[in-house]
Amino acid sequence: MNIGLFTETYYPEINGVATSVYMLKNELEHRGHNVYVFTTTTPGAPEHEHNVFRVPSLPCILITERRIGLFYQPKLASVIKKLNLDIIHTHTEFSLGIFGRIMAKELKIPVVHTYHTIYEDYTHYLTHFKALDKRAKAFVRIYSKVACNTVEQVIAPTEKTKELLLKYSVHKDISVVPTGIDLNKFDQRNYKEEDVNHLRIKYGLQKDDKILLYLGRISQEKNVEEIIRAMPEYMRTRPNVKFVIVGSGPELERLEKYVDQYKLKDRIIFTGAQPWDIVGLYYRLGNVFVSASKSETQGLTYIEAMAAGLPVVAKEDKCLEDILECGHNGYTFTDQEGLFHGLDQIFYQDSVTNYSKNATQKVRKYSTQEFAYQVERVYEQVMSRDRVFCLRPSYETKRI
Repeated sequence: MNIGLFTETYYPEINGVATSVYMLKNELEHRGHNVYVFTTTTPGAPEHEHNVFRVPSLPCILITERRIGLFYQPKLASVIKKLNLDIIHTHTEFSLGIFGRIMAKELKIPVVHTYHTIYEDYTHYLTHFKALDKRAKAFVRIYSKVACNTVEQVIAPTEKTKELLLKYSVHKDISVVPTGIDLNKFDQRNYKEEDVNHLRIKYGLQKDDKILLYLGRISQEKNVEEIIRAMPEYMRTRPNVKFVIVGSGPELERLEKYVDQYKLKDRIIFTGAQPWDIVGLYYRLGNVFVSASKSETQGLTYIEAMAAGLPVVAKEDKCLEDILECGHNGYTFTDQEGLFHGLDQIFYQDSVTNYSKNATQKVRKYSTQEFAYQVERVYEQVMSRDRVFCLRPSYETKRI
């Protein structure tokens, strides 16, 4: 198949959608397909990329680290028309997604759409008053419903997301396909101990320190603040505990000030954003991955952490139901007491439980190969359905 992926974010950006699309392209190509990515310009992008087309972009108002591509590009449209695409797969509800739908209509080919982001969790970036926020949330629910009801099939990364879309009154077929990750990228054995030790020295970490690790966007919906606010009490009686926070975002400066006020700069350490290619090395710094996020659709960083051998202590969330077993590969919590209990069980309790081994085994099913296979099956179902019901006379003749 000739496949067009339309996305507002892509490698080398570090976020779940960018990683998902990047992995999908690579694995579909390994399966023999021709895959073309249409995305935005972004700082640090490679000069030469195979079958990647970038359009001019502007910063996104809703999520400041994301970019929004400029609307319909006539020159690129003419290029797309020569690629003999069989199917278009959109990964955004905004400009690039709309562009993909327009192209699909002009080419008379089907569209599959993955709903990656729960936008209700991001409306606070646009509104500062509760009444306005309610209206904004109502708008994104309607917008999401329309976006999903105007494609042939929807992909949701988790049952949680599917249930949400059903509540939005999405009536199209919804396939649950968890995003895969490159498990090998996070395998502890791929990183030299000397490289890990170099990082430890860089950030002032001692060999016997017990390290909480958070890796991801630092923003209100990720709720890193809840963990930080709990640290003064937790660290007061546990002198060898440190908290390493890897990432950047709109809340970074404010949270750094909190840490200053708590006089814990030497124990709560911000590394800033790190290149996607070396995040696997940063997971090696931790003993446990911790998160109080309120906005996960699938929780890819949880899966990455487990692939790196880290047990997870995370705020209770439906997206964790398939990946986190309390007492086996981590713990969930709903309040500070639960957070402390989960950390203490992993750090201090004598137990035969091998949290690290259990974590690694739990996420084996999230391989990129399985991910691409499941998406390919969705494409085949949609293409078959399209042949039966649309019977486009040009479909068979336009193949190379």
